[in-house]
Parts: sequence; structure tokens; C-alpha cells
Amino acid sequence: MTELEKGPQGLRRGRGARERIVSASQQLFRDQGINRTGMDQLCAAAQVSKRTAYQHFANKDELVAEYLRRFDPDVMPSVFDRTDLSPRERLLAAFEMPASTPLCPYIAAAVELHDPQHPASLYAREYKIAIAARLTEAAREAGAADPEQLGEQLALLIDGASARTRVLDSNSFPAAAAIAAVLIDNAIAASAPVVAGAAQPER
Repeated sequence: MTELEKGPQGLRRGRGARERIVSASQQLFRDQGINRTGMDQLCAAAQVSKRTAYQHFANKDELVAEYLRRFDPDVMPSVFDRTDLSPRERLLAAFEMPASTPLCPYIAAAVELHDPQHPASLYAREYKIAIAARLTEAAREAGAADPEQLGEQLALLIDGASARTRVLDSNSFPAAAAIAAVLIDNAIAASAPVVAGAAQPER
């Protein structure tokens, strides 16, 4: 892209325009919501003309989808790609969120848009499936008896902790991590072989 169209403030707008548009969307969508943010406001914040904006994004829907893709394109690599942690430790690391963690942007977008076929809603759904898949993979490596079930349970806990943190303005992830530890250890224990001669529970 070699476009050099002049923007609202007479500044030259070249290949950095797309990044400024996405950066503006990340701030405005987070601070005031998707529906309350119009393209005029986005263009003003990004210092580009609407013509430039629509050259990069055919419509606002495409921009919202790109906004979500930028949050975590590799699905928590800082947790699941760590080789210094055991599988169990990686599962628990997924709950190590800072106290300032906002409502999950994927949940927020899906709730606000009210359209399951919106590009952003579709991407949010794909992301949530990907998170559960990565949790399931780590659960399988940790030796869980039913890794798919544990992965879904932990994914649900993460979403619940995120929403509760936002509503109560208080970090709910430590409590969720404590519940996760019980679920993980029970799932691993359930897959452990019974030692011959060990006492069996009374029936």
C-alpha cells in the first residue's frame, strides 16, 4: 500500500493507516462498546479519512472481527506453549490473570452484537472452541481421565471468572484457580491405576 491520501488533519496517511484504525478500535470498542462507536469517531481517533478506512475494511463488521483477532491470535501461547511448566501447571497458569482483567472481549462482543452470524460473533465462537481445545490438550498431557470434560469445565471457569471480575470489580480468578486445582487433581486421580492389594472402598 503506497497510498498517501491526506487525512482529517492534513497529515499524510500511508501504510500505517490500517494499524492506527485497529489501534483506535481497540481503545474505543473497549472503553465505550462496539455499538456506541461510529466510523466517524474511529476515523477521527485514527486520523484517517473515511475513504481510507473503507479501503482497509469494507465495513465496520470487518473491523470488529479484526479487533477481536488482534487480542490473542495464537490462543494464549504464554500459557500453553511454555516448556518450563508441567501440563498441570499450564492448566493452572491459564487462571493467572491480573486484577485489572476486563470482561473477555469475545464474550462482550458476542453479547453486544446479538447476531450469531456476525463475523465477530463467528470469530468469538471459534476462539472459545480453540481455548477449550488447548485446555483439553494440556489435560490429556496431564493424564486426566476425561480430558475433553476437564477442558470444557476449565473453559467455563475462565469465562465465569472474567464476567464476575467485571461485574463485581474484584478479581475472581484466584477463587476460580482454587476450584480448577480440585477439578484437575480429581481428574488426574481418576485415571491413576489401582494398586494391587490397596484397600478398596466399602460398597
